[in-house]
Amino acid sequence: MRTAFSSPHPEGMESANPLLELSNQLAHAVETGEQAVVAVHGRPHVPSSGILWRKGVVVTSDHTLKRDEDITVTLPDGRNLPATLAGRDGGTDLAVLRLSDGGSDYAAKTVSDASIKPGNLVLALGRRGRDGVTASFGVLSAIGGPWRTWRGGQVERFIRPDVNIYPGFSGGALVDVEGRVIGLNTSGLTRGTGVTLPASAVSRVTEELLSRGHVRRGFLGVGLHPVQLPDGGKGLIVLSLEPRGPALQAGIFVGDVVLTLDGDAVIDTDAVQSHLGGEQIGKTVVAEILRGGSRVKIGIVPAERPARER
Repeated sequence: MRTAFSSPHPEGMESANPLLELSNQLAHAVETGEQAVVAVHGRPHVPSSGILWRKGVVVTSDHTLKRDEDITVTLPDGRNLPATLAGRDGGTDLAVLRLSDGGSDYAAKTVSDASIKPGNLVLALGRRGRDGVTASFGVLSAIGGPWRTWRGGQVERFIRPDVNIYPGFSGGALVDVEGRVIGLNTSGLTRGTGVTLPASAVSRVTEELLSRGHVRRGFLGVGLHPVQLPDGGKGLIVLSLEPRGPALQAGIFVGDVVLTLDGDAVIDTDAVQSHLGGEQIGKTVVAEILRGGSRVKIGIVPAERPARER
């Protein structure tokens, strides 16, 4: 007796292919996300990327912008527009540009920092002029809390994507599978790997650069180096003092060892920087100092960091 088997896929019906569906979804995410990604011509040879953060405003990575003038931006529609520099912030590696005539009504659609998780699929997008968008695919490999960059900038969340940051990708967008912008990619804040500045940090710094051209940070005017104390503790010895700087005016001497600031132990310069946000400028910080074997407390009023130190 012969048994007849019917085909599991009747004629005219296509089989469901999860890989094809995923591939199409990723392509759609690139099509959506690239509407916010521009090319920034602010250095010789290879342009960097940027993001249309709001109408007429582009954010990009500071380290790729090698000049302050004669900057142009290639929009997703292929137009080249002149742009002016609104401000730079080396601490977060961000620069903000204003387009000459508004350029585009489009603005990046962002996702909240709290909605992303390790393992989420992501795409890094960049643009190299009129040749179109380029993409790199991977996952979010690490997400952490607030962190301070080696250049003194405070960032709301640590985001490290496992994607290739190709030449020209710095300043471009990291997007989710719906094409929404998670943040701005940069290779200028870490060694050997790229990180993503979250949308919250980009928005905060952008607002400040648009309003005053720089990000305010406190300044004590001291050169410090970690030291081990005889009792096993740690502190920061003062190696130099800026002329007319806040520390010198407060009575700090070379050779003093800074133990605490406002009661918090300071064993490295990152701990000092955490007390020097823009909101601390003009407000007294109490430093506990070890001087000649005795502990003394001295009030220091941080000033705004000079332009040469930014």
